[in-house]
Amino acid sequence: MIFSGIVAAIIWNLATWWLGIPSSSSHTLIGGFAGAAIMSSIIQSGYSTSGLEAIKGDVILKIAAFIVLAPAIGMFISTLLTLLILYTFKKVNPHKANTWFKRLQLASSALFSIGHGLNDSQKVMGIIAAALFAAYHDHGIDTGFTEIGQMLPDWVAFSCFFVISLGTVMGGWRIIKTMGSRITKVTPLEGVAAETAGALTLYLTEYLHIPVSTTHTITGAIIGVGAVKRLSAVRWGVTRSLMVAWILTIPVSAALAALIYFLFGVHLYQ
Repeated sequence: MIFSGIVAAIIWNLATWWLGIPSSSSHTLIGGFAGAAIMSSIIQSGYSTSGLEAIKGDVILKIAAFIVLAPAIGMFISTLLTLLILYTFKKVNPHKANTWFKRLQLASSALFSIGHGLNDSQKVMGIIAAALFAAYHDHGIDTGFTEIGQMLPDWVAFSCFFVISLGTVMGGWRIIKTMGSRITKVTPLEGVAAETAGALTLYLTEYLHIPVSTTHTITGAIIGVGAVKRLSAVRWGVTRSLMVAWILTIPVSAALAALIYFLFGVHLYQ
């Protein structure tokens, strides 16, 4: 089941990356595991149930709700921050202010990156934890993680941090282009506001233990800073395409995972 969910997530992530669409890795994983769990339940029951009892619908609905709420919160905070910054620095020389905000963007991007790590790496660590737990209890392999609630080995966290960073460095430019110029042209001032708003949103949802999409959050924040200039500064056609991809992410990932599990898992119960 873990294999099916991860493969489905990888397929959808690669497809959206190739198209330059910043979709949610978090939601691909959630959809993938939900789809695999449903298909597993259907197969084990002899195709006599819908399989929906294998997932917690209330949790899925809460996560789905934040497809809308996360970017909305990010947009709201970024709008307020942008207006506050513009008011505070209205008498400062624009060239001088631009230089300051270029430097400040290092700090704001670091804050957002911390939020990214707090949010996204936890999900991957959870998957590894499930695999380690299953390996110990199903096959007797000493993985260093034998009980729920036990601390994970340090290598799990560091490997997640490293691979997420490596993926950003190696293949992030298609998404960076979309985020930095296709939605709206982002200036250093707006970058600081958007990244800070995104970070605050991620810290809030992390505190509330709500798995949101980093991508959705920063996209909403970028739309917010663009809309402050003028509504026409935001390319709403691009934004609509992104939202369609976001809505499709969970069901498509679930369908892919269910298909993969059916193709491979059906043999386990023969």
